[in-house]
Amino acid sequence: MTVLKLLSRTKLYWGLIAIFLIGVLGSPMSSKGNNIFLSYGNLLDVLRQVSTTGLIATGMTAVIITGGIDLSVGSLMAICSVVCAMLLTVPGVTPGVVLGVPTVALVALCLGFVVTRFIFQNLAKSRAGADLLREIKLDGIRGLVTPAVVGVVLCCLSLWFLLPQIEPKFGVLGVLLVAPCVGLLFGALNGFIIVAGRLQPFIVTLAMMVTALGIARLTAGQNNAVLPVYTGSNATADFEILRSLVFGIIPMPGLFFLGAILIYGAVLRFTPFGRYVYAIGGNEEAARLSGIAAGRVKIATYAVSGLLAGIAAVLYVAQYRQGKPDAGAGLELDAIAAVVIGGTSLMGGRGSLTGTFCGVLIFGLLSNILQLHNINSNLQLVLKGMIIIGTVLVQERNARDLLAYLRLPGGQSAHKETAAAKRPSQETPSLNLGGNKK
Repeated sequence: MTVLKLLSRTKLYWGLIAIFLIGVLGSPMSSKGNNIFLSYGNLLDVLRQVSTTGLIATGMTAVIITGGIDLSVGSLMAICSVVCAMLLTVPGVTPGVVLGVPTVALVALCLGFVVTRFIFQNLAKSRAGADLLREIKLDGIRGLVTPAVVGVVLCCLSLWFLLPQIEPKFGVLGVLLVAPCVGLLFGALNGFIIVAGRLQPFIVTLAMMVTALGIARLTAGQNNAVLPVYTGSNATADFEILRSLVFGIIPMPGLFFLGAILIYGAVLRFTPFGRYVYAIGGNEEAARLSGIAAGRVKIATYAVSGLLAGIAAVLYVAQYRQGKPDAGAGLELDAIAAVVIGGTSLMGGRGSLTGTFCGVLIFGLLSNILQLHNINSNLQLVLKGMIIIGTVLVQERNARDLLAYLRLPGGQSAHKETAAAKRPSQETPSLNLGGNKK
C-alpha cells in the first residue's frame, strides 16, 4: 500500500488530529499560563455541546446511507422539547399530555406487535432452515393473536406508568419515555409516507419540518415562546441528573451520544438490518428483488432518526432549562454537514457511524476554536462553510485524483488510470443494443 493510499483511507482521522493540533497550538493562555483549549473543562464543554447534534447525526447517518434525507429532525426536536418542558412544569391535562400519552400507548402497541411477530418469524426460519430473506407464513396464533396480546399488554403497562404522573407533573423517566416516542411516531410517519406514497424524502421531510414546527407552536400556545424549566422549583429536582457528570468524568449528554453511536453502530455493522440498509442505499431495486423488505427498513431508519431527535430534545431542555418551538432551528443542517464530513455519501450506500463520530467532533472542535479566539459570529459561519466544502471535497475524491487534477507530482498515474478507464476498449467492439446511430 502506497503512502497516498494510506493517507486517503485515513484522511478523516488525520483531519480530526489536524483540527485538534490547531486548537492546541493556537489556544490562548489563561492568567496562570495554562492552555485553555486543553483544559478539562473546555474539552467537557465540547463534548456536551456536540452531543445534541451528535444524536441527531447518528440517526441521520442510516437515513442518508439508504439514499434518503431527513430535514424534519430540527422541528421534531423542537416539538419534543415543548412536550418535555410542559410535562415537567405544568400539572394536569395539558396539550403536552394530550399529544404525548396517547402517542406512547400507540407506539407501545405497535412495537409489541412488530417485535413479537419478528421473533416468531425468525424462530420459524431457523427451524425450517430457510433463507433469511424469504418470508414464512405464520399461523393465526403466532402471526396475529400473540403479537396483538403482547402489544396490548405493553400499551396497558405504559398507561399504568404514565397516567399517575399527569396530576403531580412528570418525572425524569416519564419525559424520557414520552418525548422519544413522540419523535419516533413522527419519524415513522415520515418513512411511511415516503414508502407508501413513493415520494422523494426531501419533499416529505420538508413538509414535515413545517408541519411539526406548527404543531410545536400550537402545543406551546400563542403566549409561550419559551417554556422555562427550573429544577427544584417548577420541575422535579431529579431532572438535574441529566446535566450532571457521570462519576465526575463525563457529562450525561455525552454518555447518551456515545451510547447511541456504539449501539447503532453495532446494529449497522453486525446485524442483517445493517446489511439491508447498505444494500438499499447501493441499489434499492436490486435489494427489493433479492427479497429485502426495503420499505420496512426505510421506515425503521426514519423512526430511529425521530427517536434520537426526541432524546436530544430532553437533553436540550436539561441543558438550557427551557423548551421552545424553535429549539432545533437549523440543527438538521449541522447534522447533515457532520455526517457528510464523516464520509457518508449523499448518494447512499456508503458511510459509517465511526466517520459520523469524527465528523461531529471536527465540527465541535472547530466551533470551539473559533469561539476561543472571539471570532465574529458571522465570520464563523463563513469559515465553517469553507471548511465544510474543503473537507467534503477531500472525502469525495481520492488524494491522487486531486493531485492529478491540479497536475501536481504524484497524481499522474491516477490521471492515466482514469483516462484509460474512460477510453473505449480497442480489442472488443462495443455493442449498440439500442440501435442508436452515432
